[in-house]
Amino acid sequence: MAAISLSVSSVTPLGDRVLIKVSASEEKTAGGILLPDTAKEKPQVGEITAVGPGKRGDDGTRQAPDVEVGNNVLYSKYAGTDIKLGGDDYVLLSEKDILAVVG
Repeated sequence: MAAISLSVSSVTPLGDRVLIKVSASEEKTAGGILLPDTAKEKPQVGEITAVGPGKRGDDGTRQAPDVEVGNNVLYSKYAGTDIKLGGDDYVLLSEKDILAVVG
């Protein structure tokens, strides 16, 4: 999936979407072997930097999101849209693609 590069100051997710700052991937293996960029796996852990207002229910009310800004989360490997903001990597995805909050 191609990453979108934006030159804006902020991104505000809509609905049940969340914006996650992707954690850096491993540079070397446990045995000390340096990994080239082509061999690195896509990270699945990041910190939530923005949360949408929540999903609308059938009756029109908002359902509050289960996550909040500052949570470190584990998300599905190929979920969401990759975004590059100011040199940092982010992923914009639906709250349902978050698998767990990690500590």
